[in-house]
Amino acid sequence: MKTRIAIFACLVLCGLFIVTSCNKSNNVTNISSTGGNESHNMGRNCMTCHKSGGEGKGWFNVAGTVYNSTLNNTYPNGTVYLYTGPNGTGTLKYTIQVDAKGNFFTTANIDFSGGLYPAVKGNGATQYMNSSISMGQCNSCHGVSQNKIFAL
Repeated sequence: MKTRIAIFACLVLCGLFIVTSCNKSNNVTNISSTGGNESHNMGRNCMTCHKSGGEGKGWFNVAGTVYNSTLNNTYPNGTVYLYTGPNGTGTLKYTIQVDAKGNFFTTANIDFSGGLYPAVKGNGATQYMNSSISMGQCNSCHGVSQNKIFAL
């Protein structure tokens, strides 16, 4: 028994056996859903951690936080749509559910070529973003240099 412990200790100390708490080399599926409540860090740029080599579970291609119209509280269980044209025109390419904490995220492949136009729907009128996006790091601008994303 002492021999096994000594060999294990030598392997760890020599760097030949590495114990890690998470697997950063593999992407895993991680997609928000209505009612889900495992998300965190509302309002922060999700892709700070949810990227290749990051600490987060899965590499997000689109992620952000939706707030209510007062911009003081998150808006749970809405929907984010990505269209090929402004104001809900063109083709609806992707639909992402907002979870119970107001966050939306997906590791699914998203084709941004040609730009995509986001829309957010709660229980009221749909809110449209007038300009196209070419990346999905929504909280890198919204809540920083742009208004927070909100639903009615």
